[in-house]
Amino acid sequence: MEVKASLKHLRMSAQKVRLVIDVVRKMPVDPALDQLKFINKLATGPVAKLIKSAIANAVNTYNLEQSNLYIKEIRADEGVTLKRWRPRAHGRANAIRKRGAHLNVVLAEIKESGAKKKKLAKTAEPVKLEKLVKDGEKKLVKKSSSKSSDKVQKAAGEKTKMFRRKSA
Repeated sequence: MEVKASLKHLRMSAQKVRLVIDVVRKMPVDPALDQLKFINKLATGPVAKLIKSAIANAVNTYNLEQSNLYIKEIRADEGVTLKRWRPRAHGRANAIRKRGAHLNVVLAEIKESGAKKKKLAKTAEPVKLEKLVKDGEKKLVKKSSSKSSDKVQKAAGEKTKMFRRKSA
């Protein structure tokens, strides 16, 4: 069973991210996350978050065990490059390329568990407008009949009280 997760438009060059992902490729997920804690690169944060997302997909969607997963494939592709300009001497301009990356990870099981189907999410039955209208009309009829019977009981029973203030 393979589980996928992706991160699009990371504002970091793919070359810098590849330095980190080359370390954790083909590792089980728990040791890979531990390894990422000790690498002194800024790319470890997004990579760790992506791996945790893939683990959550596997555990919550397919009921797989976290300890039985390893990183089968992880790659960093180039994303969008933002082009900016820096002023230089004599009216010239130099280009600045702010690079981006797209990350993809595929987790697989170390030992096959046989789980192939997704968990089915239970959804409520859709509400039909005709049913809402009928229920609303029934409630209005009940309320109007109960209001008229309340007025009859008050008139026959006790008088309505006005504000009574204590005089000094």
